[in-house]
Amino acid sequence: MKILGDGSDSGFTDIYRYRVADCEDGTRIIFVDCRQELESFRNTLVYSVGVSLLGFLAVFMLVLFWSKKIFKPVAESYAKQKRFITDASHEIKTPLTIIDANTKVIEMVNGESEWTKNTRDQVKRLTALTNQMVALSRLDENPEPKEKAKFDLSDVAYEVIDHFSSLSEVRGKKISADIEDGIKYVGDENSIRQLISILVDNAMKYAVESADISISLKRDGRKVKFVLKNLTDGMEEGSQDILFERFYRPDSSRNSETGGSGIGLSLAKSIVESHKGRITARCDGDGYITFQVTL
Repeated sequence: MKILGDGSDSGFTDIYRYRVADCEDGTRIIFVDCRQELESFRNTLVYSVGVSLLGFLAVFMLVLFWSKKIFKPVAESYAKQKRFITDASHEIKTPLTIIDANTKVIEMVNGESEWTKNTRDQVKRLTALTNQMVALSRLDENPEPKEKAKFDLSDVAYEVIDHFSSLSEVRGKKISADIEDGIKYVGDENSIRQLISILVDNAMKYAVESADISISLKRDGRKVKFVLKNLTDGMEEGSQDILFERFYRPDSSRNSETGGSGIGLSLAKSIVESHKGRITARCDGDGYITFQVTL
């Protein structure tokens, strides 16, 4: 009665397949025992799943085993590259120191000239580049901050901004700071100081003439946000996180004029990441670029 009540001409009930047929003497329901076929299907499904899992496990073990062998030379090459940068940077420091000392001696004997001044400027630039490369390489080798301590982040921001105040006057750029007082932070104070210095220095170099550089430091719940905004030129609207790539130089001629090396913002990103933070760069439609650090 249940089958007739469903109104279906065919189907399954339990292990039986049925079909309803109308005959001259009434309605007949034909049943076929499908026990063997259902068991066969069930066994095939179980075996298929089992074989698939075994195959996946075998492939996973092979990939895991061979990937270590395949990527071992790559890992060793990367480690050697980082060691080379550190070693080369230390080796470069010695001749730079000698060149700087010799230049000063020449100036003491013959007086300062255009050539000696240019030599000292280039030595200063290479020394700064070398120090950044060493710092970046050390962060790669050991991303954890060297010394963690509680310090006043607001005071650090004020000190860095004050350091750039005279330079901003010379270059005709105004720094507008909105720093919330009494913000305490636990981390490497020297690294955070260097981070803020890199971002402010970058703004001093690449902000358009007579531009205002807006800096803010605020609490945001349990987080701290440092935001720097300035007007720039030649930047496309949207995310500019590519600026944090090592040695990336969007405008070679402009970088050569300002002394940019393409390492500073990479170092800033490494410092932020070592403190489990996040840094972003974005340019809006009005030509303003905003760097935001969340710690």
